[in-house]
Formats: sequence, C-alpha cells, structure tokens
Amino acid sequence: MSVAGTSATPEGRDAWRTPASRHADHGYGLDPDQLPDGLVVADEHGRVVCFNAAAARITAVRPADTLGQPLEKALPLEDLEGRRWWQLTDPYGGLAIRVRQPERNLLLPGGREVLVSARYVRERPLGPVRRVVVSLRDTEARRRTERSHAELIATVAHELRSPLTSVKGFTATLLAKWERFTDDQKRLMLETVDADADRVTRLIAELLDISRIDSGRLEVRRQPVDIGAAVSRHIQAYVAAGQPADRFLLRIEQPLPALWADPDKIDQVLSNLIENAVRHGEGTVTMDVTPCASPREGEETGTSVTVSDEGPGIPEESMNRVFTRFWRGSKRGGTGLGLYIVKGIVEAHGGTITVGRAPGGGAEFRFTLPVAAPAYLA
Repeated sequence: MSVAGTSATPEGRDAWRTPASRHADHGYGLDPDQLPDGLVVADEHGRVVCFNAAAARITAVRPADTLGQPLEKALPLEDLEGRRWWQLTDPYGGLAIRVRQPERNLLLPGGREVLVSARYVRERPLGPVRRVVVSLRDTEARRRTERSHAELIATVAHELRSPLTSVKGFTATLLAKWERFTDDQKRLMLETVDADADRVTRLIAELLDISRIDSGRLEVRRQPVDIGAAVSRHIQAYVAAGQPADRFLLRIEQPLPALWADPDKIDQVLSNLIENAVRHGEGTVTMDVTPCASPREGEETGTSVTVSDEGPGIPEESMNRVFTRFWRGSKRGGTGLGLYIVKGIVEAHGGTITVGRAPGGGAEFRFTLPVAAPAYLA
C-alpha cells in the first residue's frame, strides 16, 4: 500500500501527523478517506497518525479522538476468546522477522465483529517497526453472502427431499411387491419416478447455472438463432400439452437482424418467461419479437423479446427484487431461482432484461440481445 511505502523518510512520517493528512496526502497523491476499507496508521512510537473515514464508520469513533493516541487505546481489539489483540501480538516488541498479520475476525468494544489485517513497515530487514498499517473491513457483506449460501442450501435440501422421498418410496415398493401390482399400476409408479428424477435433474442444472453465473464462468456458445422460430416452438409445446391455442399471441416484426446466441440458453430464458406467464398470469400471453437498438455501444441493432400476460401482475414494491435469488412472489412455488438465472444468461450475452406492467395489466418481461457474433468471425 502506498501509505506504507512513505514511511522510510522522516518527511513521509511527519506528513501523517498533520491534521490535513486525515483528508489528503497531496505529496503522494493518496487520499485515505477515498479508500473503501478502514485505514489506521501508527508511527514508530505506536501513536495513531492516520484514521480514515471508513475506519471511523466501521468503529463508530471520531478520527479526532484517535490521533496521537496509542494504537491499542484508539483501536481496542480483542480476539474471539476475549484476549487483548495488541498485547497478544506485540507488533513493536515481537519477532523482528514479522512483516504482517493475516486477516482475521476480531471484536470491537460492544462485541461488533470486524475483519483486521496489519502490515509492519521496517526501514530494513530485521530493523525496528517504523509504522503499523492496519486495514479494517466490515463483516456485513460476508455475513450477507453466508446467509445467502445458507438459504440456498436450505432451499435445495427442501426441494430435493420431496422427489427423492417419492423415488425411494416407489422403487422400494416395486422391488418388494412387484408381483402384486398390475401393469397399469407399475407404469404409473414408474412414470412418477421418471418425473421426479427430471425434477431433481432440473434442480441440479439450476445449481450449476448459479455457480457459473456467480463465478463469471457461464459459457455462451454462439450460433445463428432464429428467435421467432424458437418462441413458436415453445407455444406449440404448450398447445400440444393441452393449453388452448387462442391463449397465445405471437407478433414478429420483420426484418429481424441476424442473431448469434447460445440456442440452449435462449431456450432456457424463453421457457422460464413463458412458463411464468402461463402458470402465474391470466388471459392472453403475448410475445413480441422486434428489432431494436442494441444494448451494447457500437452496435446499431439488436433483438428484443417481450412476454406479457393479463393477470394481476407484479406489485410495484416487488419489481426491484424480481431478479434476485429466491424471489417467488405471492403463492408461487418452485425454488425462486429461475429469474435470477434468466438475468444471468441474458447479461452473459451482453443483453439486458427488465420487468414492468403490461398494457393489459399483467406482468411484462422484456429482454434485449445484441446481434453479436462468434469471436472467430469478428
């Protein structure tokens, strides 16, 4: 860190002792208050010479109350066993080979948890400590991530329990009493097992998609895609499954630009949006496929797909949460992961997706994809 690098000269150390240094180090082009993490710097005597705005926010202590104070008094940290951290580590009198303290969870007065790491700055190897640079980070973001992971595990466990219980029950019954059932009964039980196995497979696929989206590893294998034909196939599948044909309205504005996208993933997006409209909406499900301005700069055109229904729609206060994990709305089943995955797929293509109220009063989802092309054709 640049702050630590200025400690080798008396001028650098003196600069941190001035009140102005709390706001900007003009000589070195560094403003401590602009750093996203808390920064506390102590000089060779263990006195605090810098306490930035983020450190003040995390500790709820005013910088003016810390400058010139001993480090252990300005930042009274304890480990999770209640031991005084600075007395335990002894940065100024400890081993001369130490140069840092790795990040760990410590406690502020009142029991608030904070992530702390430290760097011991020496003018020469094995020399005395000239500066201790401490970095503070709030644990709230990490806690939110841990809560999200815990909720994901709980949701997955719940969703897996039902189909696996069914599969286990039917297979055990068939193995134990095969001769007692008629062919029709056996077929019914095997069809149920097959449907539950498909449900488990879909859930596992969702988890893999979430993992790839969160890690930025979602692969998009672009091919020419006829988006109008893809939407039409989904409509035909619903009609074949018993939905009335007049419930669907497909409008395609020609000419559409040539679209390069991952056909399997676009099918996944369409399947989720149309299924939501059919299952949770009412009236006619309308799909509009039109050319539009590309969501990517430097490209003239893109393709837009809008799926809308005439149901009650999504409450205004819920629209900003539709694409988050586990959002199900009122009386909605499933894992609540579908729209989160849809958003990840659309954005992996360089596109955008929005939700709003349809002209007929229901929900309206609109995603836009750039024309794009495979890298080898660019």
